[in-house]
Amino acid sequence: MIPNYKYKPRVYFIATFIVTYILWFAGAYVSFHDDKSGMYMLFMLPGLMAPFLISLVMIFTSKNSDLNKDFVNRLINIRLIRLKMLPTLLLIMPLTVLVSIALSLPFGGSFSQFQFAEGFSFSSGFVPVLLLLLLAAGFEELGWRGYAFDSLQSRYTYFKASVVFSILWSLWHFPLIFVNNSYQYEIFHQNIWFGVNFFISIIPMGVIISWMCIKNGKSVLSAILFHFVINLSQEILAITQITKCIETVVLIVVVAIIIVLEKDMLFSKEHLIPEVKK
Repeated sequence: MIPNYKYKPRVYFIATFIVTYILWFAGAYVSFHDDKSGMYMLFMLPGLMAPFLISLVMIFTSKNSDLNKDFVNRLINIRLIRLKMLPTLLLIMPLTVLVSIALSLPFGGSFSQFQFAEGFSFSSGFVPVLLLLLLAAGFEELGWRGYAFDSLQSRYTYFKASVVFSILWSLWHFPLIFVNNSYQYEIFHQNIWFGVNFFISIIPMGVIISWMCIKNGKSVLSAILFHFVINLSQEILAITQITKCIETVVLIVVVAIIIVLEKDMLFSKEHLIPEVKK
């Protein structure tokens, strides 16, 4: 957060939602009329890039050199990532998935969920799914951590900023339930409650990503890596949607543990002092 710059979270999120929604709803329409050519991705990819592109506009039109330097530093400075946080960064989501599968067994879940999935749970036109998972992590976090989250924490405690961001992040995904063959479309048509669970699960997941980013010096690279690990963790094993509902509860427990362990940092108002004095 840059003390001598007044962040504009309202402008950022309104612009991001408008651009993304227009492109994704257009992509949703095309997805049902392109004879499986995948041309709808020509709308979906720019929509995915919207958080990043609007962050760039907000940052580089600010005429604030400190803001520009801070963004570049958090993007390329790998030393911001703390070595002792790497095991948590790489393992917290895979372990959450494994625990969720284990908890599903008494409720009729199958041991086969511990096996690798035969394929991805959705299709993505002419873009390979694995590449899309990486692009999603990259373009989203370049925007969310490049400008969006800092703009919120310039006004709120880390915890409140994390929750507000996570709710907005969940709502940002809304048009995807109308895109043919998308993951969100597939699960909503399988069972509406699976779709509802997807949107709920994003909230604790967003809080965890925010915490991970803060613990690594607000490194954008750490957020991208962690986001990609999350995406892979959701796809690599043959877990069922019932288990993903259990996973949402496990994620909430993880957030509760983080709150207990990091309450002083999460609820501190110390970082708001420069903004208050202005």
